[in-house]
Amino acid sequence: MKKIISIVLSITLCVAVGAVVLNNTNKTEIEYTPFSSGNSQETINELEEGMDIATEIAEEAAENPVEVTGSALGYIVVTDTIPADGRTDVADELQALIDANPNRTIYFPDGVYLISHPIYTPADPRKSVDLQLSNYAVIRASSDFEGEALVILGGKDAMNDTHTVGSNYALEGGILDGSGKTNGVVIAGGRETAIRQVSIKHTVVGIHVKYGANSGSSDADINDVNIIGTGGTNSIGVIVEGWDNTFTNMRIGNVFIGFHVKTSANALTNIHPLYYSDYTDYENSAGFLDDGGNNIYNFCYSDQFANAFITTGEVSSVYDNCFCYWYSEAGHREVAFKADKFNSVVDNLRCGFRYDTRDNNHVLITEKSGGTGEFDTVLVENHKVKSSTHNLYKEGSIYSFFAKLFA
Repeated sequence: MKKIISIVLSITLCVAVGAVVLNNTNKTEIEYTPFSSGNSQETINELEEGMDIATEIAEEAAENPVEVTGSALGYIVVTDTIPADGRTDVADELQALIDANPNRTIYFPDGVYLISHPIYTPADPRKSVDLQLSNYAVIRASSDFEGEALVILGGKDAMNDTHTVGSNYALEGGILDGSGKTNGVVIAGGRETAIRQVSIKHTVVGIHVKYGANSGSSDADINDVNIIGTGGTNSIGVIVEGWDNTFTNMRIGNVFIGFHVKTSANALTNIHPLYYSDYTDYENSAGFLDDGGNNIYNFCYSDQFANAFITTGEVSSVYDNCFCYWYSEAGHREVAFKADKFNSVVDNLRCGFRYDTRDNNHVLITEKSGGTGEFDTVLVENHKVKSSTHNLYKEGSIYSFFAKLFA
């Protein structure tokens, strides 16, 4: 009886799924009679017949799949009017398409879209567009490219408005290739802008979030983005000049500075910058450079930069479950934290120093004493570290107590 019940449930599910698929393929429905209330053998026979019917439905659906295209989803499909051949300069055509289709999703199928100047999206919610690129759609800078970046979001029709439909727009998917000549994306205006699942290659600066429309707040959300820089000392993964942004799940390589945060109220989670350039001016390279303070870093991982985390002035930020690691002795310098005055809170820091560079390895270097910062749990092999300055700032230390008392 348990076997019969199991078969009944399985066949019922197959028939239901098959019917839905058949309906989507516009096929004529195959008539099926409900199970009889006869004896067990009759029921089994009907169940087997039902399996045959479900199999036939699935086979017909596989032979006649429903094609889901940008047009079918109601999108504006770029290649309906613009070539993606990687040879034709389509910058003007793309801009005209964006300007002519307010509050629409502009869809870029696979292909290479060559541009000689930036394309701009409006900040005004009544004119905004959503740019959606398929996985292998590439927007590439031409050899004669001129301009600040490939894509400038909110770069025209300035507006500070989160109430009107259309205020939350995005760049999603695909590949942006700066060809070593320009930046990737600039968020220049508007609010609530999103960048999602984008691969940014060969750019001087990957993403630049500028001073936001709401008294500096840009309120951008950027996640699942990979950035590859140009390797020069001017190459930066992300520059943040607006307030109140979130950055999540990002990998950044071949840059001199991974993240340069110039403002406050930003949250960085699972960010991994990696240094593998030619070691020019290496001692000034940084995974994370914080000028603004009052930012939160969670599970951020600096890889091979001379300085994993730098704070300037007397700023204070929070670092939780962060890492720094060095896999090569080529740079001859390994510093976990560098601060003008150490005022930050660091909880659960893991330092992966190399033994062969121990004379230049430091958990903390400060320019001035007297900071009120604190280390709570630092995982480090002490024989690989030259100085023990960080011990002064350990939670519960006498120095830490008096530094806070007289701050």
